[in-house]
Amino acid sequence: MSDTQRISRKFSQRAVMEAIIQSGPISRASIAKQTNLSKQTISEIVRQLELDGWIQETGRTTGHIGRSAVTYELIPDAAFIAAVDLGGTKVRVAIADLAFHVFAEEVAPTDRRGGQFVVDQIADLCWQAAARQNIPREKIRMAVIGAPGAPEKLTGRILLAPNIPGFDAMDVASALEKALGFNVTLENDVNLCVIGENWLGQGQGIDNLAYIAVGTGIGGGLMVNGQLVRGVGNAAGELGFLPFGANPFEPESLRTGAYERVAASFGIIERYQTLSGQAATVPEIFEKAAGGDGDATTVLDDTARLVAQGIAAIAAIANPQKVILGGSIGLRDELIERVRTFLPQCFPYPVEVEKSALGAQAAIVGAIAIGLGHLHNALFGADAPDSRMSLPPAETMHFREAAR
Repeated sequence: MSDTQRISRKFSQRAVMEAIIQSGPISRASIAKQTNLSKQTISEIVRQLELDGWIQETGRTTGHIGRSAVTYELIPDAAFIAAVDLGGTKVRVAIADLAFHVFAEEVAPTDRRGGQFVVDQIADLCWQAAARQNIPREKIRMAVIGAPGAPEKLTGRILLAPNIPGFDAMDVASALEKALGFNVTLENDVNLCVIGENWLGQGQGIDNLAYIAVGTGIGGGLMVNGQLVRGVGNAAGELGFLPFGANPFEPESLRTGAYERVAASFGIIERYQTLSGQAATVPEIFEKAAGGDGDATTVLDDTARLVAQGIAAIAAIANPQKVILGGSIGLRDELIERVRTFLPQCFPYPVEVEKSALGAQAAIVGAIAIGLGHLHNALFGADAPDSRMSLPPAETMHFREAAR
């Protein structure tokens, strides 16, 4: 078979698989209508996919004039993907099958020692999640790891992630592949969030969309004209380094970021302690504000103004239709209402601001979307740079068991 024929076959196989994923159970005649491929080509591809264990017969068509036809659908548990949301305080792992069903998750505090300890922790959580659903390890074919910071493809390092020590000095990608035994893709966690929201959340059908996560750190994910913006070094959306908030010329601002130093959790805690003379956690500060504590209210107002400034910076450059707020702090209704109040005071054009619909699962959903796209490409599709398998309707995805 020539290279041209091989590539043509790959595209045909991909088209058949996509028809089955989108519309299964589906007959060969219906696949032909969707793909414009010959019946002989479809029969050959379907036969091979069935022999390889990727699809199966599910019955016959009914309710039509003439003879019934055999229908086919994907075998969901033919392969699995591990989706990981690694944060500065928590790491969350889920296992998904080929039909976008998400199985039981494992959640644990991120190992503060960082480096290889976090790599081993991720592997352990993957095996725990698989064991809880009796998923054989050999059926997990790849993992997508969402992490704060900028993954560096050439070295496997993750830069600009001060909350996870050691990741900027080691080949994280190779270490994870060695620990897990299958391919690993590293992606910025907030990029995964904006992809997840675009597929299943507040951003469905919106081509110009921003996601801002406010928590231990602060970061942004941006889609322009339906495409994720990564930048030359995967550092697009590193809002923590916006040059306002704290003094951007101080050495600490080169490590943590001038904006993150004041807009994220540690800045909130520090401002409250400075005003009140008391130590309190972020949830306690929100509770105190709700109870009428003037210092806590001032801190939340200041934080909302800072978040509004960050949104204004994004809006001035990218002009998104909607900005979605997430993260442990960004999801708080008290903050979102304040941001909606302050944003028109610092930016002249209307910007829609919404609370994340996916919450803590946004990055997991985005990781599954990217991971299964890569997996489908590797198994069934032509290996083109932007040949992500189109995702099925939102209602096809569900979580088998809530996160613990």
